[in-house]
Amino acid sequence: MTTDPSPAAEEPSLTVDELAARAGVTVRTVRFYGTRGLLPPPVIGPRRVGRYGREHLARLALIEELQHRGMTLAAIERYMQQLPAELSAHDLAIHRAVVASWAPDVVERVTPGELRRRAGRALSDDDLERLAAMDVVRRDGDGYRVDLGLLRLGVALLDVPLSQEAILASRKVLIEHSRSAARELSQLFRGEVAQRDAQDVKSLSAHMEPLVVQALLTTFQRSLKEELREWTSQVGGES
Repeated sequence: MTTDPSPAAEEPSLTVDELAARAGVTVRTVRFYGTRGLLPPPVIGPRRVGRYGREHLARLALIEELQHRGMTLAAIERYMQQLPAELSAHDLAIHRAVVASWAPDVVERVTPGELRRRAGRALSDDDLERLAAMDVVRRDGDGYRVDLGLLRLGVALLDVPLSQEAILASRKVLIEHSRSAARELSQLFRGEVAQRDAQDVKSLSAHMEPLVVQALLTTFQRSLKEELREWTSQVGGES
């Protein structure tokens, strides 16, 4: 799972200041994460200037999402260590999207300039209309109310060659099935911890949630690959 379908495997082009600004963190935070092994080292370019790429930005976004879920730094380190080191920005975005589905909504009011910075690109009126239809962005006076957990995913979907109707229908299917899976797993775990004390319950929850998220992601990816493989083989046989 290391292929990135976008032309984006370009050379790292962001300075540490630019990376921090795009990610909405401080330069000090970027360097701190690097010392903890949460970010790979930059590529050293001319004049010994470190350059960062889309994978660094995607890792920072995933770390931010895990923080929004209330995970401690130690728990985030454990989670990130379990990820293959060669994951592309595309793969990391998938992980973040799955994590976001388990997190409480994080809605903030931002200015048009801040929205553009968070999105990492200019947004046309049509883009904003599509993001609004996906419940990612909503106009609020001279600014916007933005679901930060969905913003990057919504922006990525702007470039997907699917109709808005298909994207919204897909979102509905994913929400319904993820809620169903979460409900059944929650009931299963409750049965396991029913006779344990509160501290044991908290400990089990802290350890199980990241593992369950990764298990769901892996299972879904394998199932989706099988479905796509079957579909493409049928299309190939018909042509």
